Amino acid sequence: MERYIYEGAQAEIIEKKSRFIAAIASVRTKEEAAAFIEERRKQYWDASHHCTAFIIGRNPEITRCSDDKEPSGTGGRPMLEVLKKECIKDVVAVVTRYFGGTLLGTGGLARAYARAVKEGLDLCKIIERQEGIQLLVQVDYGEMGKLQHVLGKRGYSILEARYGETVSLQMLIPYKEKDKWKEELLNAANGKIEIGEAKPVIYGEIDREILLYDGGEEQWKKYDNL
Repeated sequence: MERYIYEGAQAEIIEKKSRFIAAIASVRTKEEAAAFIEERRKQYWDASHHCTAFIIGRNPEITRCSDDKEPSGTGGRPMLEVLKKECIKDVVAVVTRYFGGTLLGTGGLARAYARAVKEGLDLCKIIERQEGIQLLVQVDYGEMGKLQHVLGKRGYSILEARYGETVSLQMLIPYKEKDKWKEELLNAANGKIEIGEAKPVIYGEIDREILLYDGGEEQWKKYDNL
């Protein structure tokens, strides 16, 4: 399972009068991560610490964390472990701490930094990366009712629909259905269907919206799940 941040978020916790402000964002390069960290440092210039963690790449190629003068292993490392446990990729987390006057001990610090990141993630919109097949089909109007029933039953999604002499549908099919979808569509439409070229795609879903990964600047393109 691979998960990505679609919309970042910020969360704050208080632990023995110390404030821990967590910010989570999507990044694709270590330069983007460094820029986000610097932005947080400037915004909270008077804070005691800015602990950080980021993961770049699917494998992942780059992982980094920093305790920012907190005791070794009490800030960045527990933050990084939360990101790994949640299977988040291409992500940066910054937890800014304002010291409240009471020492937390190494265990208390580690738990506080980890909890701040977890609460930040809980407020993010997160996409689970999935593999699928996108294709264009054309079907007679008379076969649409049965076809839609089969689509819903099998978990196939309609990304776009155009209505002319026939109905043209841009469809998304989960990769797990790769050996079944063609027979399902032909049976559902009684053979009265034209099926275009199938191409592999990466997609996710949030709030009943399908998002296709385009690999460019936009990254995720939205479609309503019709």
